[in-house]
Amino acid sequence: MTEEEYKQSIELLRSGFVLRGRQIRPNDRIASVEMLQAVLGLRLGDVLNLRMNSFVKDGSLWKLDIREEKTGKVRNFTVPIEVYTFIQDYAYANNIGKDCKLFPISTRQVEMHLSKVFQYMNLSLRNHGSHSYRKFFSQRVYLESDYDIELVRVLLQHSDVRTTQRYLGIGKKQVEEALASTSKFLV
Repeated sequence: MTEEEYKQSIELLRSGFVLRGRQIRPNDRIASVEMLQAVLGLRLGDVLNLRMNSFVKDGSLWKLDIREEKTGKVRNFTVPIEVYTFIQDYAYANNIGKDCKLFPISTRQVEMHLSKVFQYMNLSLRNHGSHSYRKFFSQRVYLESDYDIELVRVLLQHSDVRTTQRYLGIGKKQVEEALASTSKFLV
């Protein structure tokens, strides 16, 4: 997912649109879910299980304290204050208590709504879904960290860097091309 596709999909989720003559209503809840996937790198199920008490104050910082649904791994990374404030504002605006799920919706509801967004955008449903936002996160971190694949692996909590390489789309062909480009330094 490109940055432009990310921004367009969030805007469509927030504003609504017409798909094949049918009005698709705005859904700020799903927009918020996908923004959190894109800024925290969480899987959809983990975002849907978040509660305000999933965030724990640690000095002047806030940490995410959850057990990942898929892997069972504990995730307790620091959350940027802007993200925590966004979540806190969302909970307040929607009258959500600290022990209640922030997003009381199903994975299927999210995926169904996203499929309409991606159809509207003429993007392949085979290659686009909620997981695209987690991959978007990984690609942004990879580029902004000066290609630190180990950092991305740690943030995604992958056990093997090969899984992270697949997320980033780094394949054998790219590695071979990069190595071939260095041959010009033979003198």
